[in-house]
Amino acid sequence: MTERRKVSFIGLGVMGGAIARHIAKAGHILTIYNRSPERTRRWEEDNPGLAHRIAANPAHAAQDADVVITCVGNDDDLADVVLGPNGVFRMLKKGGVFIDHTTVSARIARQISVEARDLQVHCIDAPMTGSQIGAEKGTLTLMCGGRKDAVEAARPVMEAYSSRIVHVGKSGSGQIAKMANQICIAGNVAALAEAVRFAQASHLDMDKVYEAISGGAAQSWQMDNRWKSMNEDRFDFGFAIDWMRKDLGLSLEEGRGLGVSLPVAALIDQFFAEVQAMGGGRLDTSAILKRLPRKGGK
Repeated sequence: MTERRKVSFIGLGVMGGAIARHIAKAGHILTIYNRSPERTRRWEEDNPGLAHRIAANPAHAAQDADVVITCVGNDDDLADVVLGPNGVFRMLKKGGVFIDHTTVSARIARQISVEARDLQVHCIDAPMTGSQIGAEKGTLTLMCGGRKDAVEAARPVMEAYSSRIVHVGKSGSGQIAKMANQICIAGNVAALAEAVRFAQASHLDMDKVYEAISGGAAQSWQMDNRWKSMNEDRFDFGFAIDWMRKDLGLSLEEGRGLGVSLPVAALIDQFFAEVQAMGGGRLDTSAILKRLPRKGGK
């Protein structure tokens, strides 16, 4: 049986809210905090009785916690909730565990790890993949950067909402792995959009085309999960283009620092920018299809 721990979760968005629910249902003592009180209120209404405590700020959330987990927006958000005047590291105890699931730069992940080392806190950067569906089902994949002992200290809690936990390497490595993941996703969904429009323009039976090509080398998660919805012009499936552009921006910046050329990622980032300009920034990434008009401009 998993040891019951005091776990504080900061950031109750689409992914974070589902993760927090799994943590409480696994038997841990859950404290929650979100910068928007309205989101906290909605989470409580949807999950009555699961939260043991509602924190007033990140430092309050970390008070007496064994494990603190963050899932926020970007580098600045993470720096504020962890290193700010009312941040987690003001109160997290020696020997405590800090897990960050935000997709951020490797730079901020490394900075936080240095601060954690000085405080004698276990620290890992653990961005995730698996989509909103994976968060709801508790089947996420976590890419972990940090010391091996820190990953092992975090593992018993992370197992409540993930099916795969991979220790990639030192601090920041989890974020680098996530960047590689996003580069692959962007390429897959952009190619899939072109294939969908190509098949539509040829007036083929789209179900038959999918049946024919999905069992071979063209198969991908994007094809299996988005072929039908893209054909039907449905684009409300979680991970938004706005967020993908943020992630690709991190990848391109890291690539420049490494001296690595990422021409395909840079091009697809501009494709996503076109959809943003059309007002589609909050649609999911498969809405990249919208930049490719149907035959006849429909």
